Amino acid sequence: MTSLKNDSFLRALQGKDVDRTPVWMMRQAGRYLPEYLETRKRANDFLTLCKTPELACEVTLQPLARFDLDAAILFSDILTIPDAMGLGLYFSEGEGPKFKHPIRDAKAIEQLVIPDPNEELSYVMDAVSLIKRELDGTVPLIGFAGSPWTLATYMVEGGPSKNFSKIKGLMFDQPRLLFQLLEKITEAVTAYLNAQIAAGAQAIMVFDTWGGVLSSRDYLEFSLAYMQQIVENITNKDIPIILFTKDGNEWLENIAATGCDAVGLDWKLPIGLARQRIGDQVALQGNMDPCVLYASPDRIRQEVASTLASFGHGNGHVFNLGHGIHQHIDPDNVAVFIDAVHSLSAKYHTTSS
Repeated sequence: MTSLKNDSFLRALQGKDVDRTPVWMMRQAGRYLPEYLETRKRANDFLTLCKTPELACEVTLQPLARFDLDAAILFSDILTIPDAMGLGLYFSEGEGPKFKHPIRDAKAIEQLVIPDPNEELSYVMDAVSLIKRELDGTVPLIGFAGSPWTLATYMVEGGPSKNFSKIKGLMFDQPRLLFQLLEKITEAVTAYLNAQIAAGAQAIMVFDTWGGVLSSRDYLEFSLAYMQQIVENITNKDIPIILFTKDGNEWLENIAATGCDAVGLDWKLPIGLARQRIGDQVALQGNMDPCVLYASPDRIRQEVASTLASFGHGNGHVFNLGHGIHQHIDPDNVAVFIDAVHSLSAKYHTTSS
């Protein structure tokens, strides 16, 4: 791997010794930062921000200028793939992402073309290359994609959903059609992540935001099976892979068995219990409730200390929130959080004893 000034994040994912627990935050480049809002204003709209490599780079680096983070994550959106497939992604104020051409029938699935990540999604690869250059070996860069199931939910529902009636209706009534859709998305996601790695990403993460809405049987068949295909088909085996299913605590052992390097956790299960269940088979990433960051500095430090104590001594822990940081969090509280992880975690690592 490329020489890094701070490689603690990658070392933790590999279960190697670190002198303190590394930390980064999901959505760390985003709306809670005033400088992000200024850049977003210059871009005029969210998609332009995502599709302009120089602006995506600027936003990616903003939290690292403020905080002592141990990794950067590409600024983009999980819906770039279905957008490149021709579904017509757009954002409605206050309503989230929507598609002009949602998947409604077999013909629409058959007509989907797998995008070339270096053509239709070249702006993402350009952003990865630019960010990697600008980081100049300070910290690793994380690339990412949505899971096939999560992307399929947006593509079939046409946007956010409360009950997932369209995608689940397809799943129960015409499972072969859904399998066909998921196979195409899996092929697209795999190519997309391999291209990000070729462009400079040093770790990748798959976000399975909606896996937790499935039953145990259906999760294994319609979500996890396709994430496992992705893990198996990442061509550079030196790149660590993190799988994160929100509300996925029921399946931690199954997720760990995919061959991934780390399992991301939401905040609903103590990380120590997750570690007891999985052991040292993979690293764990998580898992403080993002709402803790609304609390006082002392309370934030207490919760950091509690999470560290729950994981206990040893390696294989990447500290993170249990989901993305909220829009109205005070950045000063983020600084307290990051500093607390670093200062309080040293005693849990053998290299500091």
